[in-house]
Amino acid sequence: MERPVAKVAVDLPLANLDRPFDYLVPEALDAEAVAGARVKVRFAGQLRDGFILERTEPGERTDLSPLAKVVSPEPVLSEPVTALVRAVADHYAGGFADVVRTAVPPRHAATEKACAPEHPEPILTDRPGPLAGYPGAAGFLEALAAGGRPRAAWTVLPTPGPAGDWAGGFVEAAAATLAAGRGALLLAPDARHLHLLADAATARFGRGSFAVLAADAGPAARYRNFLAARRGGVRLVLGTRAAVFAPVENLGLVALWDDGNDAWSEPHAPYWHARDVAALRAHLAGCGLLLAAHARTAEVQQLVARAWLATMQLPLTDARRLAAAVRSSAPDSARDPLAGVARLPHDTFTVVRAGLAAGPVLVQVPRAGYLPVLVCATCRTAARCPTCGQALTSTGSQGPACTWCGPPLRQWRCPECGDQRLRTPVVGVARTAEEFGKAFPGTPVLQASADHPLSAVGSAPALVLATPGASPPAAGGYAAAVLLDAELMLGRPDLRAGEEALRRWLAVTALVRPAADGGTVMVVADAAIREVQALLRLDPVGYAERELADRAAAGFPPALKLLTVEGSLDAVTAALGALDLREPVQVLGPFEVPGDGAEPLARATLRCPIPAGSGLVARVRAMLSVRAARKDPPIRVRVDPQVLG
Repeated sequence: MERPVAKVAVDLPLANLDRPFDYLVPEALDAEAVAGARVKVRFAGQLRDGFILERTEPGERTDLSPLAKVVSPEPVLSEPVTALVRAVADHYAGGFADVVRTAVPPRHAATEKACAPEHPEPILTDRPGPLAGYPGAAGFLEALAAGGRPRAAWTVLPTPGPAGDWAGGFVEAAAATLAAGRGALLLAPDARHLHLLADAATARFGRGSFAVLAADAGPAARYRNFLAARRGGVRLVLGTRAAVFAPVENLGLVALWDDGNDAWSEPHAPYWHARDVAALRAHLAGCGLLLAAHARTAEVQQLVARAWLATMQLPLTDARRLAAAVRSSAPDSARDPLAGVARLPHDTFTVVRAGLAAGPVLVQVPRAGYLPVLVCATCRTAARCPTCGQALTSTGSQGPACTWCGPPLRQWRCPECGDQRLRTPVVGVARTAEEFGKAFPGTPVLQASADHPLSAVGSAPALVLATPGASPPAAGGYAAAVLLDAELMLGRPDLRAGEEALRRWLAVTALVRPAADGGTVMVVADAAIREVQALLRLDPVGYAERELADRAAAGFPPALKLLTVEGSLDAVTAALGALDLREPVQVLGPFEVPGDGAEPLARATLRCPIPAGSGLVARVRAMLSVRAARKDPPIRVRVDPQVLG
C-alpha cells in the first residue's frame, strides 16, 4: 500500500493541539481514505471527528494508531480551501478546527448518496452591464477575461437607476470570468441582497446554472449545492458569509457586496471578517477581487492607499447628476419659532408633501418601538423597573411598562428626585408613524423594522417609516426620503459610528429616484457634521480618506494592528506577562470592562505597526498554546475587532 499514513486535522478546540496528527491507514480503508475525506480517529481515548489532509509515507514513528472509520469517502475539503482555512486561523490567532467547522457544512448522508442534479452551463452573451459606465471598469473586465488577477474597490452610485445596479455589475464581472474558463464566487451579506443577486444571475446565465450557499436554505439544500461546487458541477457560486470558503474549482473572481455590513463579521472564535478572508483568498488563489459598496470602509481605503486595490467610481459631477438631490435641514429658530420643539422642520414637511404628490415617501427613524427610552422629566435619570431594574418603555396610552415583568406600572417615582413625570429623549418608529398619520390624514402609513419586515412597496403615494436596514425598495424608486433624527445615529460610543451612519444614509439614498425625476433626500441634521457633508456631496471616498487619516493619528485599526485580550484580571495579567511585548508593541490595560457573567471582566489592548503585526499574532498564538497545555483559565483574543466601544 502506497503512502500508508494519513495526516488528520482532528476536531480539537485546544490551541496546543492545533496541528495535524499521523494515523495509520488500515488495508480495508485504503481506497476510501482519500485527502479531504471525513474520518473518525481515536484521540486521548475518545473518538473524534477529523479530515484527512494528505497521505504520506511513514515517518520515524511506527506505533501509529489506525484510523477508526472513514465517515465518507467524499473529498469535501479541497487543498486550496485547506490552505485558506490555515491562513485565516493564523491571521486571527485561532485554530484550524474552529475555521474549518464553518468552511465545510455538516454532512447530509442522504444528499451525498443521491444522484447529483444536473446544472446547465451558464449562457454567456456579450452584452454591456452597469460596470461599463465606470472609469477603469473596462480594464478590470478585460483582465478577468484574459485570466488575470485584477483587484478593485467599486464605489457604487446610490441610485435605483442602472448605475446603481451592483448585482448586475457582479454578474457582468462573473461573465467575463466564466468566459475565460474559470469559476466565480459572488457574496452578499444577507438573504435580501442574496435574492437580488440570484435574480440577476438567473436573468444573465439561465436558471440552475449556479449554486447558492446560504445557512437558511436548510441542511440538505446547502450540502447539495456545496457538493455541486466541490465536484465541479457548477462554476458559479453565490452565497452569504460562510460561502467565502466555497470550494470553487479554478477560482478566477471573488466579489463581495457591502463590506461594512456587520453581517460579514463571524460571531464565533476566531472572529474573522469575510472581507479579509476574501482578500486572503484572492492572494492565495491568484484570482480577481471586487469589493463593492455605496460607502467605503477605512479598511478598503487602506488597501486602495497601498495600491493593492484599484478604484472604480464615477466623478462627483456625474454622481450628483444621476443620483437624488441631497439636502440638509436643521431646526432654525430664526425662521420657525417652534423649531426648538419640532422634530420635523418646516422645509422637511414641504419635501414630504411634494413627494407624496409624485409617489411613496420613505422616512428613516433611528429607533424601533414606540417610546423606546424613558427618563425622569426633572433630572433625566433613566426610568427603571422597581422590581427587576430593567429599563422601562412606553406602551402608549397605557403608561410605562417593563418588558420583563409584563403589565404597565400604576405608578413610578424617580429614585433621585422623587418626580413621577416621565419624558422620552428618543421617539421610536411606531410613535413617529402615529404622528405622521395625524399630519397627513388619508395617506397610507406603512411600517418596516426587523420585527415587522416589509419586502417592497408599490408606486402609489404612501408614507413608509422604517428603521435603519429595514427600508423596503419601492417600484420605480421613492419620490423623496427623510432621514429623521439623523444625529442620533452618530451618538453611539463606537469607533465606527460615523462610518456606519453614512453607510445607512447612502443605502436610503440608493432607493430614491434621481434628481432629474424629482427625487430628493432630506437629512434632518446639522450640515456642518462631517458625515452629513459627505452625504450632501455624495463623496464617501473623501470621507474614508479622512477617516483613515484620523484613525492613523489616534492609533486605531486598520492603520495599526490591534489585538484585545479579555478574561479575568488575573488571567489577562498572566497572559501579558508571558508575552514578549518589547517595542514597537504598545500595551493598554488591563482594565475592567462590562461583562455578561457574574465575575468582572478585564481587557488589555495590544497595538503595533502593521509590519510587526504578524509577529505579534504569532507570539500570541504561542502564548495561547502554552496556556492551553497548562489548563490555565481561558481568555479570549480578538484580532482587529470590528467593534471598538
